[in-house]
Amino acid sequence: MPKLVPMKHYLIVFIFFLSFIISNSYACTTAVISGKYTKDGRPLLWKHRDTWSIHNKVVQFDDGKYPYVGLVNSQDSLGKSVWIGYNSTGFAIMNSASYNLNNDTIKQSGLEGRIIKKALQTCATIDDFEKMLKKLKQPTRLETNFGVIDAKGGAAYFELGNFKVVKIDANDPAIAPNGYVIRTNYSFTGKASIGGGYIRYETANKVFSEAVKNNELSAQTIIQKASRNLTHSLTGTNLWDYAGLKKGNNQMVWFVDYIPRRSSSSSVIVEGVKGGENPNLSTMWTVLGWPLASVTIPIWISDSEKLPDLVTYNEKIEDAPLCDFALTLKNECYTYKWGKNSKYYLNVNALINADNTGIMQKIKPLDDELFKESYSRYEQWRNDGLNQKELQDFYNLVDEKIYNYYRDNFNLSIK
Repeated sequence: MPKLVPMKHYLIVFIFFLSFIISNSYACTTAVISGKYTKDGRPLLWKHRDTWSIHNKVVQFDDGKYPYVGLVNSQDSLGKSVWIGYNSTGFAIMNSASYNLNNDTIKQSGLEGRIIKKALQTCATIDDFEKMLKKLKQPTRLETNFGVIDAKGGAAYFELGNFKVVKIDANDPAIAPNGYVIRTNYSFTGKASIGGGYIRYETANKVFSEAVKNNELSAQTIIQKASRNLTHSLTGTNLWDYAGLKKGNNQMVWFVDYIPRRSSSSSVIVEGVKGGENPNLSTMWTVLGWPLASVTIPIWISDSEKLPDLVTYNEKIEDAPLCDFALTLKNECYTYKWGKNSKYYLNVNALINADNTGIMQKIKPLDDELFKESYSRYEQWRNDGLNQKELQDFYNLVDEKIYNYYRDNFNLSIK
């Protein structure tokens, strides 16, 4: 007769399994960058988002003290939670989940997105946000790293647990000698060796270190070299080594602990302003949907509250069109369906190949063009002021260009 296994053993296995699921679902890679070390002297806030909610949209809000734009789950029709965004004062905020701050059994609320929304509604500076955090009822039921920048040059993380908040200042050379602070899914003030994202942290750090050395730390560099990075810092694997294979030579690889992941839903960078510049010139560089199959759209706060159609909710598809396009192409990369771990196998040949017809290879020219045109407009508006009619014309141009590109190159359109 088989030996009975005590119920507590099943509970331990269940808890371990649950922690695995959580750490693989909320596995964001983020950074706060001081303007002292960026290419053009403006601070940056980066969130490469990993989540179970892979359908994302962008919304402009006018429900607080300040107008603001933010990344929202597509099914969040009321916009109750925001996951990265900025407001009209130039204050910007995002977060990454941490798993090594709270060594207790207090149930977490998961309401970081509500905190971000409230901060965007009410905060103009990092000091405002710090005061807001210190007023939270304890235990906070939160375990997270909040990253923030403001129009006064502030750039910092706040590592927040149930009973403690610690500020990590990216402008402090003793803390950030190269002007940036990276956080994945652990906190430096938490217990060492637990949590998650150590491998992704090292990968991102290599990209940032090289960019600082070459004076190339910019939104474009981070998105194209970090958000779409195909190297694994622990094993030394570089998936670009498979780029020599002809199209159709499927090459399945174990795709875990890279910065981009199966659960990556977006990658967003808020580029702040220099002292004295109009805070409305802050820019939210937005890669909506799976970042390896999407392109970058700049978002500015609009007087008309009209954003590009591609990033806003479309009732017909119940998603933002760009997100829908990227997720459709993502399916071409995950074709192996046998076994419970099949979801971790990626066909890298669909992304890059010797024929230069891989998804990443085909979107690169469009992404480069969008950055070039955006920076050109950006420079003009810095000198002349943000022209709202020109902004809407530019949004229309971006929509048309991207819709046509995905139709012509991937046969994708809104059905």
